[in-house]
Amino acid sequence: MTITNNSWTELDDKAVAIARALAADAVQKVGNGHPGTAMSLAPVAYTLFQRFLKHDPKRSDWLGRDRFVLSCGHSSLTLYIQLFLSGYGLELKDLQEFRTAGSLTPGHPEFGHTNGVEITTGPLGSGISSAVGMAMAARFEKGLFDPKSTTTLFDHNIWAICSDGDLQEGVSAEASSLAGTQGLGNLKVIYDDNRISIEGDTHVSFTEDVAARYRAYGWNVIEVPALKDGNVDRIALEDAMSAAEKESTKPTLIRLHTVIAWPAPHAQGTSKSHGSALGADEVAATKIALGLDPELSFQVPAEILAHARNVMNRGAELSAAWDKDFETWKSANPDKAALLERLRNRELPKDWDAQLPVFEAGKDIATRAASGKVINAIAEALPEFWGGSADLAESNNTTIEGSPSFLPSTSQMKNVDPFGRLVHFGIREHAMGAILNGIALHGLSKPFGGTFLVFSDYMRGAVRLAALMDIPVSFVWTHDSIGLGEDGPTHQPIEHIASLRLIPNFAMIRPADANETTIAWSEVIRRSKPVGFALSRQNLPVYDRTVCGSAEGVRRGAYILCDTPATPDVLLIATGSEVSVAVAAAELLAKDGVFARVISAPCLEWFAQEDSAYQESVLPSSIKARVSVEAGVSAGWREWVGDAGEIIALDHFGASASAGHLFKEFGFTPENVASAAKKSIAKAKGN
Repeated sequence: MTITNNSWTELDDKAVAIARALAADAVQKVGNGHPGTAMSLAPVAYTLFQRFLKHDPKRSDWLGRDRFVLSCGHSSLTLYIQLFLSGYGLELKDLQEFRTAGSLTPGHPEFGHTNGVEITTGPLGSGISSAVGMAMAARFEKGLFDPKSTTTLFDHNIWAICSDGDLQEGVSAEASSLAGTQGLGNLKVIYDDNRISIEGDTHVSFTEDVAARYRAYGWNVIEVPALKDGNVDRIALEDAMSAAEKESTKPTLIRLHTVIAWPAPHAQGTSKSHGSALGADEVAATKIALGLDPELSFQVPAEILAHARNVMNRGAELSAAWDKDFETWKSANPDKAALLERLRNRELPKDWDAQLPVFEAGKDIATRAASGKVINAIAEALPEFWGGSADLAESNNTTIEGSPSFLPSTSQMKNVDPFGRLVHFGIREHAMGAILNGIALHGLSKPFGGTFLVFSDYMRGAVRLAALMDIPVSFVWTHDSIGLGEDGPTHQPIEHIASLRLIPNFAMIRPADANETTIAWSEVIRRSKPVGFALSRQNLPVYDRTVCGSAEGVRRGAYILCDTPATPDVLLIATGSEVSVAVAAAELLAKDGVFARVISAPCLEWFAQEDSAYQESVLPSSIKARVSVEAGVSAGWREWVGDAGEIIALDHFGASASAGHLFKEFGFTPENVASAAKKSIAKAKGN
């Protein structure tokens, strides 16, 4: 239901005119930006924030709020101006500081930077795809707290505005297809069809019938043509938005035909207005067309601002009524209320990890298999933990056993539950990443998703955004090296781990055995940060922790797995499956009287965050002889081994052959590592 049934007034018309002018002024002042879309979308965003969006500007984290996603993040002024008019804390000076250093109004909306911004957007297609994740999260959380639908407390909508560019990107097609399958009736998308991009008319490359495509996806599609003069048909738009609110079984796409930069006399409908300032003369002419004073910049009459900010009163009434209903629900559902309180406080239950598996030494277990067992143990302890795979669940070991599939009750598939914990993303890696981001952003659950490590290429944009937003998404990547064998170089990740390590605020974890995998997952849940796992297809030995260092060392990123009785002559640093090669090499060296310390380094990012004293205890600076062993490119390892160090790596593509054959052919053998150790010792002495 809309926030208000108040009739549209002349003050609302003036507020929209002011919003259009503010967009032109802000870009003109800084000299760069995207004024055109913000101008034409002003009545759309104003109608949404004033009359449909369920929100309380004084409580931007209100649990019962609708979420808004501006997928066309380049048009950030569309959002900033409504946050200003609605009273989220942005003021006129913030619009005047648009795109300048240190401002609250950066070029693209940034989650965690500006109050009221629900998601970082800018890479086209990512916003609408993450909105799908938000809609899925809303349904999943409904199942946690109100599976029998006894209240509307946990029912809210995800509204998004997207552009032609968003719908040209493949990730949006992936996510939109899944949204139709999922029957996400709480997802409402307004498609700004203005037929303009940087290169001009989008019909040079984009001529498909978008409405037909979305109907084929299973969406409810509503067409809203522009008025004859090019302005938004606001009445028809509001009717469409009302109809969208009533649709509960399908996601809705409102295809809104607009004219970019309307009503600028010369700039409207042009590609120039998409990404550059209009020019002083055109801004003045636009203000005249809007009935505003062309001599004034950033003009916001007090009565207009006061009228727009009445939405704060309406929002406060809504959230207060929600609070009252919430107290009633809380009293009737103490267990669910306690769960909700824990999740809102980002807390974990006491001893939640007590039942995580401990694996028996001496056995051989692939880390992907160990991860699958840990995932199921976590799921037993944490009902908020859920996820799936991009159609590789059996290979990734990402199935929560016994859970029904997360699918709408209308699905014809077997064993489905709209609140299930097992998500089938389909062969849609990029969309899976963006959807996981949306789930995490929604705020209460912990998502994970799996595929082969080599296909992290397809989802890198989403991974980068997860790191940029600092949200707790766990990417489970298996088949982590040439160890996957006969599938060959197309499926053997070589550069991927090093490449992913380059992403700031992102941690890559490559455990050496099953117990390292357990501790790594435990730490991931505790830290609640964006991470990626690189897990083996092939079996790896489970180390005897009465002889080797405790797997608890994983929490610090790197630790001494096997030490020497005296000061080491050389340090062998390895990750994942190559740790066993380093251990065997140390045994060979010992026969020759060479002391080699073996260091397992499952997460170099975590190790880099440790204090210098701990780092020194593991990697003494006095020991210059070092060898790194990892079946991937050599990039990044020189930092850890130094000038005298040797790097056992793979700076070329793999081949189709058994894992054992490839490891031997490419030098990942105890003999080669031992030889490299002796070479490094000689170099260190020479220095």
